[in-house]
Amino acid sequence: MRLSVLSAWLLTLFAGGLSLPAEAAAQAGQSRLVSAAPAGAQSNARIEVELVAMSAWAAPGSTAIVALRQKIRPGWHTYWRNPGDSGGPTTLDWALPTGIVAGDILWPLPQRQRLQDIVNLGYEGDVLLPVPIDIPASARVGGVVPLTVDAVLFVCSDEMCVPDSFTLRLDLPIREGAAPLAGADGAAIQRLVETAPRPAGITARATLVGDRLVLSATGGPLAGADITRATFYPFETGQISHDVALSAARGPAGLSLRLDPTDDLSAAGLTQPLSGVLATDAGAWEIVARPGPVLSGTDGEAVATDDAVAGRFDAGAAAQAVLFAFLGGLILNLMPCVFPVLALKAASLARSSRDAREARIDGFAYLAGVVVTFLLLGAGMLLLRGLGQEIGWGFQLQSPPVVAVLALLMLAVGLNLLGLFQIGLGLQAVGGSRLARLNGPIGAFFTGVLAVVVAAPCTAPFMAVALGAALVLPAPLALLVFLFLGLGLALPYLALSLSPRLLARLPRPGPWMARLQQVLAVPMFATALWLAWVFQRQQGGSAALLLLVGAILLGVAAWTFGRRQRLAAAGVVGGPLGVVSALSVAISVMVVVAATLVPPSNSVGSVEGAGPEARPWSPDAVAGALAQGRPVLVDFTADWCVSCKINERTALHTARVAEAVTRTDTVYLVADWTRRDPAIARELAAHGRSGVPLYLVYAPGEARPRILPQLLTEGLVIEALDEAR
Repeated sequence: MRLSVLSAWLLTLFAGGLSLPAEAAAQAGQSRLVSAAPAGAQSNARIEVELVAMSAWAAPGSTAIVALRQKIRPGWHTYWRNPGDSGGPTTLDWALPTGIVAGDILWPLPQRQRLQDIVNLGYEGDVLLPVPIDIPASARVGGVVPLTVDAVLFVCSDEMCVPDSFTLRLDLPIREGAAPLAGADGAAIQRLVETAPRPAGITARATLVGDRLVLSATGGPLAGADITRATFYPFETGQISHDVALSAARGPAGLSLRLDPTDDLSAAGLTQPLSGVLATDAGAWEIVARPGPVLSGTDGEAVATDDAVAGRFDAGAAAQAVLFAFLGGLILNLMPCVFPVLALKAASLARSSRDAREARIDGFAYLAGVVVTFLLLGAGMLLLRGLGQEIGWGFQLQSPPVVAVLALLMLAVGLNLLGLFQIGLGLQAVGGSRLARLNGPIGAFFTGVLAVVVAAPCTAPFMAVALGAALVLPAPLALLVFLFLGLGLALPYLALSLSPRLLARLPRPGPWMARLQQVLAVPMFATALWLAWVFQRQQGGSAALLLLVGAILLGVAAWTFGRRQRLAAAGVVGGPLGVVSALSVAISVMVVVAATLVPPSNSVGSVEGAGPEARPWSPDAVAGALAQGRPVLVDFTADWCVSCKINERTALHTARVAEAVTRTDTVYLVADWTRRDPAIARELAAHGRSGVPLYLVYAPGEARPRILPQLLTEGLVIEALDEAR
C-alpha cells in the first residue's frame, strides 16, 4: 500500500520518541562511554553505514571531522534535517571520552523526493554526513580516541518506512602535526565541509502577498552574482510547501522567490522568521528571513526554480574557465618568471629566421613542450588531490627536493649559456672551435618544458579563477583548462614563428647572438640564487650550505665536461676529465639528497621591510579580530611565489600601508604556503583558488571578505582598508 499522510505523521511521531534520549543527553551536556561496538561498516537489506574520518589522524587541540557514510540501496532514501512531509532526520547520539565534544551535523543539500502529493527532503545513493569533533589539548599523542555513536535513520521506500538503528565505532589516532586526507572518503568529506551552507551576511525578508509568500534576499554573495537557478529548503515544517518555489527572479541587488505558504500560516499571518538554506548554482547559504516588506532590487530576470546544487559547473562556467585560462597564459608571457626563457627562445628563433620551414617546426615543437608539460602538471595535481592531497598550483615548489633540483638546473642552464659546456653535437666543430648547441625541434621542445617549470612561481591575472575552477570541474574539462593555459603561453612565440613578415624583421644571425646568450645567463643565475634562498627558507641554513656545496660540485662537473668536449673537438682524448666530471655529478647528487633530508627549520615566511606588523593566519585569528570589531587583511603568500614578493615590495610592506593598517586598526595576517599546509589549501579552495597570491579584506559585520586583485597597488590596499573600517 502507499504511504499515507497519516501514516507518515505517525512514523515521524515515532521517530521523535526514539530520539528523545539523545536529545535529553545533549541538553544535559553528558558524555558517556559504552561497551565497545564493532568497528567498520554495518548493513542490512536497505542501507550500509559506517563512521569514516576526513583525516588520517587528529592532533591534540584540533577539530577533527568524522562523517556518517550512508550507502543507500536503490529504491530507498534517508532524510535531511527537515524531512519534509513525512519521515524523520538522522539522529546521532555520541558516546565519547571525557573532554571530547561532538558538534552538529553539517548537512549536505538534500534532494526533493515526491510521492503523489507528498514532498520529502532527503538523500539517495551514497551520502556523507560530516560532524566536527573537538579533540582536547590533553589528548595523548600516540594513542587512539574511541568514537562511538548510536545512529537512528529513517530508511524509506515508496511502500514502507523503517527506523534503522546502528551502533558504530571509529578509533581515531592521535598524532602531532597536520594530517593528510584519508583517501577518497577524506577528499569527499573535505569538499562537503568546504561547500556546506553557512551564514554569509545575506539580508532576507519574508512577505505575505495575497496567497503567496515572497522571500527576498540581498547582500553578501548575492550582489551582482550570475545566478540561473535558485531554491529554498526550510529548516522547519508547517510554514511553506516543501516543493520548489512557484517562481524566482534575479535583480541587481539579489533574489526573490515566490513560495506557497501553508494554510495555517496564511490564516495566522507571518509572525516568526523563516529560516533555511537558499541554494543556487553559485553557492548555498543559511538565511533568516524576518517578516517585513519585499527588499528592493530583488525582482527582474526570471531564474529556474529546480533543485540547485552549490558548486555545479554548467557549460557556460566551464567555457569561462577555459577562456580565463587562455587569457592567463597570454599574460603569463609578461611575468618575470617566464621572460628570460622567452628571450632565450627569441634568440634561437632569430638563428632560424631565414628558413621559414625550420622556424615553423621550431614553433610547433615549443608549443608541444609547453602543452605537454602543462597537461602533465595538471594531471599530476588532479591525481594527487583525488588521492586526498591538499595541493594547488605551484605544489611542486612546496617540495624542498624539487626546489633544490630546479636551482641546480637553472645553474646548469646558465653555465651552458656562458659556453662553459655544450649540449648537442659534441664531436662536430663549427668554424674549427665552436660546438653546435642543442637547437632544432628537441631544443625547442625542452625550452617549452623549461618555460612551464619556471612559470610555476607566477600567477597571472585570470589564472587564479581558471585554476580554481579546474579543481572542481570533471577531469576532462579540468585538463582542457590546462591545455588552454598552455596554448595561451605558447601563442606569441608560435605566431612569431608562423609569420614570415615578422621573421624578416628579426636581426640576422651573427656574433651578437653569442653575446646575447651570455647576457641571458645572468637571469638564469639569479633564478638559481632565488631558488636556493627559497630552499634555505624551507630547510634552514645547514641544508642551504649543503646545497651550495652541491652547486660548486656541479660547476666543477660542467667545466670538466666542457673542457673534455673542446679537447675532443681538437682530436685529443680527455678521458680523466670525463671521470672527474662523472664523479663530481655523483657526489653533487649525494650532497643535495643529504640537504633535503636535513630537518626543516621552523622559521618560514617572516615579514620583511617597513610594512605592517604581521601575525600568523588561522581561522580563529580572523574570527577573533572580527569579534573585536577590527578589519582583517589576510595575505596568502609563499617565498617561491614571485608575484607575491613583487606585491609585498610594492604594495604591502610599505610605510603608507603600515600607517593605514595602524589608522584603521586592521589586523594583518600572513598565511605562508612556502611549505605544504592543508589548512591554507582548504581556505584557498573555499575562495575558488588553487594557488597564491590571494588577498582578502574582512570588514566587521560582513560574513564574506573582499577579494583584492592579484596585482596590487598601495592605493588599492589603502582604499580597501578604509572601506572595511
